[in-house]
Parts: sequence; structure tokens; C-alpha cells
Amino acid sequence: MKFKPANKIQDLQYFGEFGGVNPSISDSSTYTFLSAKTMFDTFEGNADGCYLYSRHSSPTNLYLGEALAALEGTETATVTASGMGAITPVLLQLCDSSEHIVSSRTIYGGTYAFLKNFAPRLGISTSFVDITKLDIVEAAITPKTKVLYCESVSNPLLEIADIKSLAELAKKHNLKLVVDNTFSPLSISPAVLGADVVIHSLTKFINGSSDTVGGVVCGTQEFIDQLRNVNDGAAMLLGSTMDSLRSASVLKNLRTLHIRMQQHSHNAMYLAEKFENDGLKTVYPGLASHPSHHLFSSMMNEKYGFGGMLTIDVGSLEKANELMELMQERNLGYLAVSLGFYKTLFSAPGSSTSSEIPEDEQKEMGLSDGLIRFSIGLDADIKRTYQMMKDCMIELDILKPELV
Repeated sequence: MKFKPANKIQDLQYFGEFGGVNPSISDSSTYTFLSAKTMFDTFEGNADGCYLYSRHSSPTNLYLGEALAALEGTETATVTASGMGAITPVLLQLCDSSEHIVSSRTIYGGTYAFLKNFAPRLGISTSFVDITKLDIVEAAITPKTKVLYCESVSNPLLEIADIKSLAELAKKHNLKLVVDNTFSPLSISPAVLGADVVIHSLTKFINGSSDTVGGVVCGTQEFIDQLRNVNDGAAMLLGSTMDSLRSASVLKNLRTLHIRMQQHSHNAMYLAEKFENDGLKTVYPGLASHPSHHLFSSMMNEKYGFGGMLTIDVGSLEKANELMELMQERNLGYLAVSLGFYKTLFSAPGSSTSSEIPEDEQKEMGLSDGLIRFSIGLDADIKRTYQMMKDCMIELDILKPELV
């Protein structure tokens, strides 16, 4: 049977302390015990259902973690205070000094900066490769390699990782495949395809309201227990704990994720087809022109489409900035980083979310100055949106007016 992640969310049933339809929020940093022995057992991880200290876990965070594990089809999950607060503990838990990571070259700028600039201070090195070329990925693996790291849909170039093949490669070389699935919740389920660990920035589509920063690590019970271990767990000791009030907020928003992703994808597909037809250099996985269109189609779950992210190239940073400023002025969206909001967000990633990547490396991977990354919103009348965007482009001489 096909994996249906939205059903997993719908099937969750939580009751509040007094019968509420939402689970009660545990607004405590520490918890009491009826006996000293129970406190000791909890410290050692041997007392199920007991809570010690909210940096370790809390009932509210466990509710959200359980829901996200169901979404991704993993045994369990742990939530964190940010997406980077999920990514960095995972990599530090899996790698010791002198060990090695093979990573996609096109990843979120913060992840790139951690792997390129910070991890080497701890003796962890990284090879950045074209994740779409499996022979190059395998050639980069060394006896010291511990992790293959990629994004299902890469930021910002929207390259697609062949997760099944990467999982087979990881298994062949006894590595862990870690996949950031932030751009494609519901559409792609990396764990079902063979990934060992799945990460999200909850800040983006999953929360969907640009009011919260958060992250999650989905994986096996054994690995999540290692992350939470009071003696040597990276998530526990680095302290990237999500606040319970924020966790409860994300859990409520998660319930509408399937509806939102369908609309994000519908709107993005409409705009991508129109932009490409207008002659703009457009990248969107739903287009037949995308080099990995068929790969994405083979991995995707039904109904949720190809996601809400697309890019266009308008030729220069100057033109990109003019267009984004004009679109914001016309109330078509916001000139802002991040993604997954109800309104469209747009930015030039070369000078914003991917600015940590040196200019020569940006050019090598195809990240041009004129590239605009769109996170398409939930617009009810996408035809009107398109016409207004097109008018902006004609006004700035990015597109020519149609001859009547």
C-alpha cells in the first residue's frame, strides 16, 4: 500500500487534561517525583512516561515529535528550537573528529556554512558534490566518511536527490543518509525511500505562519535516544530545545498542512507554466523541462504536487531587486527570506539565503546573480496574481508587451 502521510496525522488522537480537543500544554521547566528512585531511573532513561527537565523532553514536545514521526514514517522524532538546531546535533552525533561527510553542493546557506567553516574546527571535513550524479557521490566517499547529506529538493536551485539510490549507496558503504525535507513535506517521504534520518525546519511549510522558528529530527528510537542522552547526546548537551508553547502552536498548524501544500503546489505549478511559456528561464520540478521531473514524479506521494518553490532568472541582480521591490509595492508578496508563508515570499538567494557560499562556487553550481527564489503563497486567485506579476515584468522590460 502507498504511504499516505496526511492519514497518519489525521489518525493521531490527543486529549487535553480536562478533555480538551487539544492536548494540554506543559508549561514547566522541571518536574516532581514521588520517590528519589524514580528520579534516578528517569535520569538513566529507564522510566517511561516520567519527565525530568524540559531541556531533555516535555509532554508537549513529545506530542509534536510523535506527530512528525507519523508524518515521515519513522519510529520517533525530537523537536528543536530551530532548523539548524536539528541539523547540527545530528551531524555532530554521527561524526567524530577526523571523520568525513559527503554533502550536496546545493544546500541551505546555514548548513553549508556549518559544514564548510565550523565543522573543520572540530576535525570534521566535508566534500561538496553534485548530488544528482551518483558516480561523483560514490567517488567522494572515503574510509573516513560517515554521512551522506542532502536535501530532497535543494535550496535554492531545486535539484532533486535520488533518495532510493542514495540510500542504497549509503548502505553499501555503511553510511547514514541524512535528508533535509524542508522544501517537500508530504510530497516526498525520505524515510520510506530509505533515508536513515529526516530533518525539517519547522519554521517553513510545516508551521506555515512565519511566526515560529523550530526544527525536528525524525529517525529510529535508538538514534533519537542517543541524541537525547544526558551524558553524550548532542541534542541534549547543545541545548537546542523547543519551547512548549511554540511546540503546541506548530502542532495545531500541522493539521492543515495537507490543505496548504496542495494549494502551494497548485499555485506554483500555474505560475511556473505561465512564466516558462513567457520565455523566462524557469525552474520548477513540476515542469517537464526540469531535468529531474520524472525522478520527483516517481518518488512523490499522491495529491501534494511538486511543492511551492520555484525560481526564475531575470538576468542581473539589479533587475531582480527592481522586480522584487515592485512586486512588494504592488502587494504581490514580501521581499523576505524563508518560505511557507500564506503570502508569496521572494529573495535573490545569491545575496541572501545562500550568501555564505563564495561567489566562485555559486557560479560553478549555476547560482546566478539574476536568480529569484519564490515561495508561492496561498493566493485564491492565482490568475490575477500572474497577470499582476507579468505587468511588473513588462514595466521593467523583463518581458515584452504582447503585440495585439
